[in-house]
Amino acid sequence: MNGSKSIYILGISAYYHDSAACILRDGIIVAAAQEERFTRKKHDANFCTKAIAYCLKEAGISLSEVDHIVFYEKPFLKFERLLQTYLSYAPVGLKSFLKAMPVWLKEKVFLKDMILEELGVDKPILFAGHHESHAASAFFPSPFKEAAIITFDGVGEWTTTSIGEGKGPHLRLIEELRFPHSLGLLYSAFTYYIGFRVNSGEYKLMGLAPYGQPKYAELIRKHLINIKEDGSFRLDLKYFNYPVGLTMTNDHFHALFGRQPRKPETNIEQFHMDIARSIQEVTEEVMLKTARHALQLTGQKNLCLAGGVALNCVGNGKVLREAGFDQIWIQPAAGDAGGALGAALIAWHHYLEQPRGGACDNVHDQQKGSFLGPNVDQDIKSLADQNGWVYEFLPQDILPSKIAQLINNEKVIGICQGRMEFGPRSLGSRSIIGDPRSTAMQSVLNLKVKFRESFRPFAPAVLRESCSKYFDLNQDSPYMLLVAPVKEDQRLDDRAGHSLFGIDKLKVKRSLLPAITHVDYSARVQTVDEERNPLFYKILKAFEKLTGCGVLINTSFNIRGEPIVCSAHDSYRCFMCTDMDYLLVGQYLFEREKQPNKEKYKKEQIVTELD
Repeated sequence: MNGSKSIYILGISAYYHDSAACILRDGIIVAAAQEERFTRKKHDANFCTKAIAYCLKEAGISLSEVDHIVFYEKPFLKFERLLQTYLSYAPVGLKSFLKAMPVWLKEKVFLKDMILEELGVDKPILFAGHHESHAASAFFPSPFKEAAIITFDGVGEWTTTSIGEGKGPHLRLIEELRFPHSLGLLYSAFTYYIGFRVNSGEYKLMGLAPYGQPKYAELIRKHLINIKEDGSFRLDLKYFNYPVGLTMTNDHFHALFGRQPRKPETNIEQFHMDIARSIQEVTEEVMLKTARHALQLTGQKNLCLAGGVALNCVGNGKVLREAGFDQIWIQPAAGDAGGALGAALIAWHHYLEQPRGGACDNVHDQQKGSFLGPNVDQDIKSLADQNGWVYEFLPQDILPSKIAQLINNEKVIGICQGRMEFGPRSLGSRSIIGDPRSTAMQSVLNLKVKFRESFRPFAPAVLRESCSKYFDLNQDSPYMLLVAPVKEDQRLDDRAGHSLFGIDKLKVKRSLLPAITHVDYSARVQTVDEERNPLFYKILKAFEKLTGCGVLINTSFNIRGEPIVCSAHDSYRCFMCTDMDYLLVGQYLFEREKQPNKEKYKKEQIVTELD
């Protein structure tokens, strides 16, 4: 830009789920965060007031100094889709129509006025397309100068899947699939059917799948979805209620599988595991065929992914191994939260016609490790002293080895360090870590720390240079978005477990790293390097030096029903509400058994999301 004044762009995603804000300074990401981390309401869809306030503070400016404000989708196109859908189904869906229309007429159609009222300013608002925002969030921060782009999600304005191409500062969407034919909504329909919450339980469905067999995959292909070789598909809508109803599935769907939807908190049976495996297999088929078509369509060697379905890391791993691309890069905040970032980048590159920064060298991305959220409270000592928390101060030179020794002693440790992650994955900044060699750690973490279902797997954080020693993975995976097989020489003979079914499969020790090896010998891998996260890297190196193992368990620092912790205070409360052994905030180590009022915190433990 001409002159020395910096240009600030504020990106906003709000009013559906996972509201978020992002701010750019001269096209460089300064800050980004989800609203839920500040309000402590999981998947908070309200206007991102607190996230915006944080972004402005991090940038050191006031709202009046923001040059452009961009929203991540176009509300009039979304309203058009809603209206046309109801008209095409009328009179079916009247109840849903009467519920939705007043909200849209009062709020969504006049979104610009609502945003300006929330912000308290009178500035022009730019609107980017929903899938255009997803595509921009995937391509522009990626390390690629050129790449194919695929976006998969539930639905934006009309689009549910798109294939595009990025070259330098430009991207274009070439092909699209439109509502109501949606891979994201198909997967969510099965999430609902299995008894998990839509828009949050899809992870559980993916984690449950390896316990089952794909017994119903052909039934799904025969009746629910007609998949073409290019990955495009048509759904038979007579089985679904989501276009105009208040539920995802209907009686035709339930009759097809011979059961009503599972009620939340009831037993998960082998049937549910087989259903999960079946829809996961079908989803992977669509993802792989779409990726192969994108390769043929664009001729590009690299691929970028975004949209909620791009959080299906099992599918991502299959695309990496089998689609034919050299590398893939997935936006860490692949869902709607990342739309705030994509919208801001669209404004910088397309609206303002500015070039891309960074090396575009196929190695170094512009996502900054996705550590884009608030820094942990700086004066931790004062906070601890004021609240009577008991701590030990660790000098930097002994901190990694101290933590490594505790982990080797099978202690569970919460870490709250540096800037918070943007996106749904904890990457070593707001994490709970433990020893992957422990046979007890998987169940201990699930039942005593996370308070969640016992079948849920845990992810390994591995030294980047040691990754190929443990996993069949040939590229960086810093954002924990790729599932890879555990290496053959790390596996153990499990013939004794061949006769086991369902959750009983957990009883078998499958590898030298049992706590991070899923029942199908897979793992959701995070590679850790010194450049992105130096402290976490040093802890891993110290653990490797002590034990010979360059891997740790890494799971998100939260309990069931709550967002990942943001502040030091959040982390201490979460720590005390669980059976974690230690908490590390900055250089301050808190041992649970030495803390006052332990029983008070246990009584405060309230699970807000029973799904």
